[in-house]
Order: sequence, then structure tokens, then C-alpha cells
Amino acid sequence: MKKILIITLTALPLAGCNSNTAPGNDREAALDPPASAAPIEPAEAALANVSPGLMLPETMTDADLAALGAEKLCQFRLTEIAFPSFVYGVDGNGAIKINGKLIPVSADGPDSYSSGELRIKTRMLDDEGTAGLQMQEMIVVAPRAKDEFGFWGYTTCGNDQT
Repeated sequence: MKKILIITLTALPLAGCNSNTAPGNDREAALDPPASAAPIEPAEAALANVSPGLMLPETMTDADLAALGAEKLCQFRLTEIAFPSFVYGVDGNGAIKINGKLIPVSADGPDSYSSGELRIKTRMLDDEGTAGLQMQEMIVVAPRAKDEFGFWGYTTCGNDQT
């Protein structure tokens, strides 16, 4: 009896480990409410109390894209089938999701965007993924960070999205 109690108590903390609420994971629509959009904030407010090493791009949801009006903008995706982490348009506006916040950015040069001290630079790569999406590099320079973060992913624009 004592062994069963020990095994049960050991396994109990693992009971909640089978729920992944990250965007893009299958969820039961009847049980889970639709995702709400993340708050939209300038970089200064969104990143004020975040360690520079944790200022990494996150996955946006359909609700995030709708809140930004960014459904038809170009999208940087970390994988070909992922939701976007960064969106940008030919008008020079864009947004990135970091720390659970949507941060609008403005173009400050070709393929270069910023909001306060947050800097984002993109560059097309001479390769494509297995689904035919153009590869792209995104460099994120976060406020107070000693190093920049670089990501290779894929881009889609407008109605050409797959």
C-alpha cells in the first residue's frame, strides 16, 4: 500500500502536463473559447520589465492578426506551416509579438523596422522550403540586449499565403 501511495504522489504533478495552449495546437472548440488578441503596446511599455534574453518572437493567432488588420500583410513564419511571428507591409508598417504583446513597428529603411529601441531587420535568402515558400532571415535587436537574435524562416505575402 505504501508503494502505491508513493507512486501516486510521484505521478500526480505530471497529471497536468498534457495540455499545450500554444497557438496552432489542436484544441476542443466546444470546450475552449476562441483566442482573444494580445494587447497592442509600443516596445517601451511591452518590454519594460523583460530580460533582454527573453525578448524572442512569439506566434501570433488569427485574433492577433485581426486586431492588427494584418491578415493580408506579408508574414514571417518560423516554419512553413506556422502562424506568423512578424508581419509587415509595403506601406512600411508592421508588428511583432514579444512577451505576449503585439508591438507595432515602422520602417526606418529598406527591410528595417523599429519601435523605440527595438530593431528588426529582414533579408530574403536564396532558398525555399519544401512547400515552396521563400526563405527569409529576421534579425531582432532587443532593448538592453548585448547580442542580436537571428532567425531563419519563411515569408508569405498577401493572397499567396499557403
